[in-house]
Amino acid sequence: MEDLTGIYNELIMEHSMNSYNKKKLDKADFCKLGHNPNCGDEITLELKLNGNIIEDMAFSGHGCAISQASTSIMIDTLRGKTIDEAREIIKTFIEMIKREDLDEIELEKLEDAIALKNVSNMPARVKCALLAWHTIEEILNENRTSGIVKASCCN
Repeated sequence: MEDLTGIYNELIMEHSMNSYNKKKLDKADFCKLGHNPNCGDEITLELKLNGNIIEDMAFSGHGCAISQASTSIMIDTLRGKTIDEAREIIKTFIEMIKREDLDEIELEKLEDAIALKNVSNMPARVKCALLAWHTIEEILNENRTSGIVKASCCN
């Protein structure tokens, strides 16, 4: 059996160094700046919807390997999901990082984001891992009832 820690570390490094999700979206519906004042990590998250489906997401910005990888992995995990599915995955990810008890079925929803589970053992890195997840949560909550209103940072 392969060492999952090694595979997870490779996935995190791949996403932090070579993220194909780090780009600008054409005609994004929503965008939001996420900032971690503790370490200076900063991302701008862009979201494009097709009805109730997350059609595409992208990000720009800078930060540590954990924040960049977490953002990219989150995008891969949420792309193609409904808004309600995305909310459930976001909730599960936040609970995992906060070390709440979750069963294997709940954790399976996270797909590759499970690779960030051990970040919960590094208190200084928890906010780095959660930056993008809290940012997308804010986008979805702010626009829950307001319909599609473009934010000022959208193109």
